[in-house]
Amino acid sequence: MRKKADLPTKICAHCGRPFTWRKKWEKVWDEVRYCSDRCRRERKSPGQPQA
Repeated sequence: MRKKADLPTKICAHCGRPFTWRKKWEKVWDEVRYCSDRCRRERKSPGQPQA
């Protein structure tokens, strides 16, 4: 078993925060760009004012 500190990390393309590998991303890790659904949704609407 791997320690959490040993898992690969990436930087989110929207918010710039680091995030770590998750089991559900195992097969698509190379394609993952966003840390959350929220960041993925917000990248689609750059013209919307933030609350």
